[in-house]
Amino acid sequence: MELNGIKPAAGAKHAKRRVGRGIGSGLGKTAGRGHKGQKSRAGGFHKVGFEGGQMPLQRRLPKRGFKSQSLKYNAEVTLAALEKLGLAEVDLLALKQAGLVGQIAKVVKVIKSGELTKAIKLTGIGATAGAKAAIEAAGGSVA
Repeated sequence: MELNGIKPAAGAKHAKRRVGRGIGSGLGKTAGRGHKGQKSRAGGFHKVGFEGGQMPLQRRLPKRGFKSQSLKYNAEVTLAALEKLGLAEVDLLALKQAGLVGQIAKVVKVIKSGELTKAIKLTGIGATAGAKAAIEAAGGSVA
């Protein structure tokens, strides 16, 4: 094989469609655009969602709801997860390293789900009223 003899595989390359170049091409006269109408004309098209002047669907339906972008920085941890973690002192960094909360989490709260038997000291982490009572009952503290 020589460099000057390299060719693409058969059927890999095909000629670009040349429209409006006479009858013989098969795409002369209207150039595949049909007859008349907005779609046949240059620059004649409408914006996305346009329904010919009828009130568009996205404007007919009521506006509803709101999703706060700050929620992605919040995370929660259960008492059962803390029990399984088995650390005496728990902070945000320890939870991130253990994979219990996401890396972008800034605010973490402990919720009362599961049992806690070990004494755990929380630093820089919030807790619900029930979770706080359970942690203190086990001999831990929430700071």
